[in-house]
Amino acid sequence: MKKFVLSISVLLCGFSVSALAEEVLRFGVDPTFPPFESKATDGTLQGFDIDIGNAICQQAKVKCEWVQIGFDAAIPALHARKFDAILSAMAMTPKRRQQVAFTNMLYNTPSALVARKNSGLKPELNSLKGKTVGVAQGTTQETYAKALWEKQGVQVISYPNQDEIYPDLVSGRIDATLTSAASAATGFLKSPQGQEYAINGKTLFDQQYFGEGVGIGLRKDDTTNLKRINQALAELHQNGTFDRLAKNYFSFSIYQQTGQQ
Repeated sequence: MKKFVLSISVLLCGFSVSALAEEVLRFGVDPTFPPFESKATDGTLQGFDIDIGNAICQQAKVKCEWVQIGFDAAIPALHARKFDAILSAMAMTPKRRQQVAFTNMLYNTPSALVARKNSGLKPELNSLKGKTVGVAQGTTQETYAKALWEKQGVQVISYPNQDEIYPDLVSGRIDATLTSAASAATGFLKSPQGQEYAINGKTLFDQQYFGEGVGIGLRKDDTTNLKRINQALAELHQNGTFDRLAKNYFSFSIYQQTGQQ
């Protein structure tokens, strides 16, 4: 009998350790925003957000899983429990805060107008009247362009994702795109197709539309993962991992406080 009880105890202990080891944190991501998230040629996910997510999981001692989604469907998919958190360059706007809980800030980079170098276009209404600007669906750039430009003579066209905008920009179907400055500077503008293009005019930090930097979005009742991720993030800052990973992608600070330019 004692041997039987001991065997059961050993099995239960083994199950407990196994269950703990298999704990999973699932991130939803739209891999169309390099250098934050994109697909490598072999189909694997890559980018700063991917590296940070994997580092968070390693720090928190959980297994990382990535679920690919369209950005404009991210919040509904989160609430449908298709994953645990959105890690996809999501700006923390007042409207989104009504729907999800955000972690501490991951980074804060401005938005910018990308157009031909000699176009003279700037992210200003007078400059863009009569022009066509492409934006990605569900982004803060779409909200900004539609609110401030669309009703004032600027044609704003929404695309499923940023990757689909650049071919139309290069072909001349649109005149410019409003997007993440960091994404454009380290992605499209460094590509062969982007050599005739540049960030034109000032970068944009309007907090009303672009929020208070980027965070990881979770369901409001998921306090366990919110605390877990924030603790892991703090430790990644303290041990230097965050800065080390950021330097792999950016030559400038991405941890800029809202309102600074």
